[in-house]
Amino acid sequence: MFTLGIAEIFQLNILLIIFVGVVVGILAGLIPGFTVTMAIVLTLPLTFGMDPVAGVAGMIGVLVGGMSGGLISAALLGIPGTPSSVATTFDAFPMSKKGESGKALSLGVWASFLSSIISFFLLVSIAPQISRFALMLGPWEMFSLIVVSLTIIASVTGDSILKGLIAGLFGILIATVGADPITGLARFTMDLQALRAGIPFLVVLIGMFAISRLFVSLERKEMIQDDKRRQEDKLKDIEFKLRPMKTLKNVLSKPGTLIGSSVIGSIIGAIPGAGGSIANIVAYDQAKRWSKHSEKFGTGVDEGVIASEAGNNSTVGGDLIPTVALGIPGSAVTAVLLSALMVHGITPGPLLIVNEPNLVGGIFFAFLVASFWMLITQFLGMRIFMKVTHVPAHLLVPVILVLCVVGTFVLNNRLTDLYILLVMGVIGYLFAKYGFSLAPAIIGVILGPLAEVNLRRAIMADPEWTLFFTRPISLAFLVLAVLSILLTVWQNYRANYRKKKITHRPQ
Repeated sequence: MFTLGIAEIFQLNILLIIFVGVVVGILAGLIPGFTVTMAIVLTLPLTFGMDPVAGVAGMIGVLVGGMSGGLISAALLGIPGTPSSVATTFDAFPMSKKGESGKALSLGVWASFLSSIISFFLLVSIAPQISRFALMLGPWEMFSLIVVSLTIIASVTGDSILKGLIAGLFGILIATVGADPITGLARFTMDLQALRAGIPFLVVLIGMFAISRLFVSLERKEMIQDDKRRQEDKLKDIEFKLRPMKTLKNVLSKPGTLIGSSVIGSIIGAIPGAGGSIANIVAYDQAKRWSKHSEKFGTGVDEGVIASEAGNNSTVGGDLIPTVALGIPGSAVTAVLLSALMVHGITPGPLLIVNEPNLVGGIFFAFLVASFWMLITQFLGMRIFMKVTHVPAHLLVPVILVLCVVGTFVLNNRLTDLYILLVMGVIGYLFAKYGFSLAPAIIGVILGPLAEVNLRRAIMADPEWTLFFTRPISLAFLVLAVLSILLTVWQNYRANYRKKKITHRPQ
């Protein structure tokens, strides 16, 4: 598998595709509000004409570049370019205010690179083992596993578990529209011809993530312009003094922070729905707890930058573990990666490593190559990348809108898809406006059909429904699902109790 992967990736055209993907990802990551997920969604239509390895390799490049791109605006402006860079602002921005912006950026880039390498080795060693275990699972166990994934996704995204569950169930509902996967009968089409073929999940992705973001941008136009002016004023005073080798020694002199944060990020990344934003904060928090100088965190210390960036970038490798081994997306981003495989006629799942070893090996080494491209590109292009924050929103919005419309139309060459795109965009906007997370809905669209197919296969094999509870592995997964929800309810209750206690504290 690894030999096939190396042969697939180490070709000039594939290496260039990964490089372009990394550059696009960095640009998307450093623009506040323009998320990595949105960049991945916009990249997806461009991969239709490529072979599967090239297309997925390019998207992995976007993912790796995007995870590190948020560092730039976080360090220079104090504004996280992506949600996974929130904790990076805690020490990187104070470091920049002290005149050490170059040091903050260099520390973050090296931490991002080295954590990706650690995450890569965890990926190649763990994913095949998980896949072998998954091959022993029947439809009962697979259904229960997907239930676990859905509950975790709904419980760790957004401020409200109820809203997360509603969003996930909405995604599952969208997936049921169209032809029945077993009988082929139309369902939930409301006698509309446009819905008989179902709602394409790619149209849902582009509409809910990209179009809804444009609506939000238009609504906050004046605020965005004010933010741009403030950002430009800040950038005028910034001077770069990148010292790569010196900061590399600083990072390597703190192996506990680097390795610990990378392992935390990889583990959190492997949990479906958790993502880089959680890993970023958890890794920073743990580094602070274990530090001998925890009181200095937040004032511009090396460990703070290293921990936060190592935490969020290592989630990429962890995120790919359930995606490759089980065919279950670890996040909305890897849900898009699975969509790209489906477009090319490849079925994700435990058999992917057995049936497509060249593709899986290509995914592994595309991640490794993208990490090296990210390191080189960040150091050589840092001065150029920071200028992108000057681009006004009124120029970005129409360009992105055109890409969305063209990408949607070329999918099936149907005008009805554009109407669905608009409707999904409005729904995504309403979700964002009222605090519903988009990630559970998107992953629900992907996991919904898998859950339904495995449920119906289990019932067709044996109509005895108690098998879901009498088969040990299936029961274990269902217990995990219940524990996941109970844990989140308890955490939300504790957080709300603390807020009320602080609010009612006498002044």
